[in-house]
Amino acid sequence: MCCPGALSTFLLEIGTEELPADFARLALHQLEQLVQRDLGILRLSHNLISCTSTPRRLVVSVTGLPLRQPDLKEERKGPPGAQALTNGQPTAAAIGFAKRCGVSLDALEIRETPKGPFLFASCLEPGQPTTNVLATQVSLWIEALQGRRFMRWGEGKSRFSRPVRWLVSLLDTELVPVSLDGGNPVVAAGRVSRGHRLHQASVLIPSAETYSDVMRAAGVEVDRDRRGELIRSAVETAASMHSADADMPETLFQELIDLVESPTLLQGQFDLNYLDLPAEVLSTVMRSHQRYIPLFATGQNLDPLALDARGCLLPRFLFISNGLPEAATSVARGNERVLKARLSDAEFFMRADRSVASIERRAQLARVTFAEGLGSLLDRTERIEWCTEVLLQQLELPSSCEMHARRAAHLCKHDLVSQIVGEFPELQGAMGGKYLVAEGEPHQVGLAVLEHYLPRGAGDALPSSDAGAVVALSERLELLLSIYAKGERPTGSSDPYGLRRAGQGLLQILWAKSWRLDLLDLLNRFCEHWAELMPHYTVDVEKLATELADFLRQRLVSLLEEDGMDIDLVQAVAGQTGDQARVLSDPEDARQRVALLMELRSSGQLTAVQAVVTRAARLASQADLPSSVLTAKDVVSPELFEKSSEASMLAVLNMLEPFATCSTPDRYRSLASGLSAGAPALAAFFDGEQSVMVMAEDGAVRSNRLNLLGVLRNQASVLADFSRIGG
Repeated sequence: MCCPGALSTFLLEIGTEELPADFARLALHQLEQLVQRDLGILRLSHNLISCTSTPRRLVVSVTGLPLRQPDLKEERKGPPGAQALTNGQPTAAAIGFAKRCGVSLDALEIRETPKGPFLFASCLEPGQPTTNVLATQVSLWIEALQGRRFMRWGEGKSRFSRPVRWLVSLLDTELVPVSLDGGNPVVAAGRVSRGHRLHQASVLIPSAETYSDVMRAAGVEVDRDRRGELIRSAVETAASMHSADADMPETLFQELIDLVESPTLLQGQFDLNYLDLPAEVLSTVMRSHQRYIPLFATGQNLDPLALDARGCLLPRFLFISNGLPEAATSVARGNERVLKARLSDAEFFMRADRSVASIERRAQLARVTFAEGLGSLLDRTERIEWCTEVLLQQLELPSSCEMHARRAAHLCKHDLVSQIVGEFPELQGAMGGKYLVAEGEPHQVGLAVLEHYLPRGAGDALPSSDAGAVVALSERLELLLSIYAKGERPTGSSDPYGLRRAGQGLLQILWAKSWRLDLLDLLNRFCEHWAELMPHYTVDVEKLATELADFLRQRLVSLLEEDGMDIDLVQAVAGQTGDQARVLSDPEDARQRVALLMELRSSGQLTAVQAVVTRAARLASQADLPSSVLTAKDVVSPELFEKSSEASMLAVLNMLEPFATCSTPDRYRSLASGLSAGAPALAAFFDGEQSVMVMAEDGAVRSNRLNLLGVLRNQASVLADFSRIGG
């Protein structure tokens, strides 16, 4: 054992059957938070907490732990003095308080407080050995972990992602006694772990500090980050040797880390004939279904509508093995055979699909239900076509683009009944576009069908073509309208139809294309049409339009915040529930205003303008001037002016009027510049030598001054609601 003042290292290894890759990763953050929180509560100081995992274990290591808790000294307040003592003798209340505190009656004392005399006790709770504290806590940490599809096993009550088979729990070299009621027999902690599946069955852990080295010698790289470094380095080196780029997205990379305990890079190849399949089919089979890493020729651009992979994809792949090095050749051959079978299936599906025209597949959509109460996929396609037609009436696009958008909307879902998409759903849209181009449809039609699914999620690409963007907008509007008309809403973390993603994608597309659409007007028109389409739902048109508008306003706020915009500036433009008209009449306009406010804040111009406008708005609230009044001409009488500052303020309002009432692209910047330039004159109205008393005794003068302030408030509100801006 260490000397009393020494610091110790604690090790906990939770050994299990093969863990799901996502749980092995996501449990680490939970575990670290639990340990961090509870060590603080338990008065155990420490240095570093590190959590790592392999497919068969979760590991916690804590350094710098003391050998025992410090003593806890605390003052406890008991019952009032009148209840604690009767005729100088302790009452039952005092006796009970002393017992609870673990002190004698003589140790109690009466102290004066602001509320009178109370009984107090000075308590000392001796610190416990760290081993005893951890022995109680470890099982609680294991039981507190959460994840999908937990299970019970044996005859015990414990639940976990997979059955727990062994525990190692050491404080330096000392065993921390822990047991887990997970089955028959009970799993009890020891100092014996298990190495790689293909190495020796058991590994003796002499101390917490030597754990990683001992496990590495047993064929297990416990450090998750280290496994990631080994995998990435090996993949990059192998890809470079073939003058290729490895197709290893972050999701696949993270999964590979959690699938192996001793990563070994192996290579395989497949028959050149399979390059007649689309690159997306080959890469999807390899990445999504086999966890292989495809190799693309460096510098070659992938044609998203090509029906073959020749010239861009190499007929070889990389994969990460957990096997013994001496078995590398046989493991590679086995994986090649598995891939060949998968690719043969894909080849068969494509041949079957190519024997059916895409227009025939569209008719087959009538046999597939979209959602209960919302008809078939063909019904949905027809609704998307209607939305596309309405959008094309609002957008000024070339006639060829309109033609391509209409044709793409007509055929956008045909591949959902194809055999290849039935087997590989990730390829919806991509295969639909390829099949159409192969049948002679214009390239822009095929591209629009492919792109109408974009963006699929955060960080995904947006449609590059105008036709694709129009159909993508229609698809998202149809989804939102149909599900909302049905009466379903996203709640908390539950959003089975991906409505939040659809709403954000709709706004992202509008912003990327800089399209100016009055979404509020469109929603009202669409909701009226949906009420006619779905009489069985008795749609309240006004209520449906209001709910959808507020939903999209919330998505707009969320997107702007995620883009790094200050929350108070976003709220100044987007308002709150009920303020949909401020942003949905032109989402692109709203985004530009927030961006301008951010620019003004960073340059320091916002503060002076905000101070004057906010003060003016506060006083103007006492007048009855409508918010739509943007000119002083008909509401302000110069003959009632008593000070020069009033005339100066009127001059500022007249200067701002053209910017507040026009619709030119630079109107907001001009308005902001005008407010900034006029700030001294506006400030003088309140505080200069020629300042005025706004609430004058003369009613006409008072009303005239309030109208000056009201017009200023209204003009500034064209840019933002300055009362919502902080600072």
